[in-house]
Amino acid sequence: MRSLLYIVILLVAAGCGYSGNRPKALDEAQRLMHTDPTAALDRLNGVDVSEFQDSATMARWALLYSEALVANRLSAPTDTIVDIAVDYYRRHRLTDEYRKASRLKALMQSSGDADALATALYLQKEKEFLLYKERVRRRTYMYAGFLILLAGAGTILWMRQRMKLQASQAEALMAEASGLKSQIDASRGDVCRLETKLHGLLENRFSLIDSLCQTYYETQGTKAERKAIVDKVKGEIESVRADSFADMEQAVNDCRDNLLTKVRDAWPEIKDSDYRLLVYVASGLSTRTICLLLDESVDVVYKRKSRLKSRLKASVAPDCAEISSIF
Repeated sequence: MRSLLYIVILLVAAGCGYSGNRPKALDEAQRLMHTDPTAALDRLNGVDVSEFQDSATMARWALLYSEALVANRLSAPTDTIVDIAVDYYRRHRLTDEYRKASRLKALMQSSGDADALATALYLQKEKEFLLYKERVRRRTYMYAGFLILLAGAGTILWMRQRMKLQASQAEALMAEASGLKSQIDASRGDVCRLETKLHGLLENRFSLIDSLCQTYYETQGTKAERKAIVDKVKGEIESVRADSFADMEQAVNDCRDNLLTKVRDAWPEIKDSDYRLLVYVASGLSTRTICLLLDESVDVVYKRKSRLKSRLKASVAPDCAEISSIF
């Protein structure tokens, strides 16, 4: 692709460079036109027209050639050569040269002298002009082919870049989808764990209700009814105090995005008594229930909760905004 581009640039540069250098024979013929028109015509006949590289040089030669014929009082068998200059200068709107070529055409048509050698040379120049036109046509086709090839190569390159971009976008989407799938799987695991925890909590609660109901049923109508129920409740409270604290702590972490773990990390010097109070508060227990579990009065628990809230706000709240919502 790059080599093809270099070739096209070199061809274009070579053509432009050649067209910029006008043949010296045309300059010499123009200089001799007024002093020795015969020598000027000889110079122009000695130029191989088929080797010209651009239409501007061809038009200049045709104009000088026609001028030399008129200066030598020779007639042309056709208007082919002078028409080259007329057509070129009309298309390019070069007024002075067009007028001069038109005037020469009229003078050539009015000239009656004919020369066999001049006619033969004229016809030879017509053939050279036809060869020039054929060569220009082939060169035009070649440049057009190069341009089509270059456009095709550019299109292929653009398509490849587009395909690479689409492939990279697809890879990014696949990676994003994989990340979302991992998040969904992790969330699904969290949901399953929370469902298991919820089922366990419901089972324990129903078991407690069933135990209390059985105790009440077995002792109803007797004097020991109140005492049995109270003893049962006290036993359950003591069980929660002694055995269920770890389960409550885990349940809070599972349901509140590891809230207690974050508090431990942000405030490692928290006292065990304050941490236990925090677990009970985060579990949603009422102040009276906390009083029974801590074996303290309601006033003491209120004061401890207030102090704990202030300390947490100062030490942990900037790192854990959910702390304020549990009080």
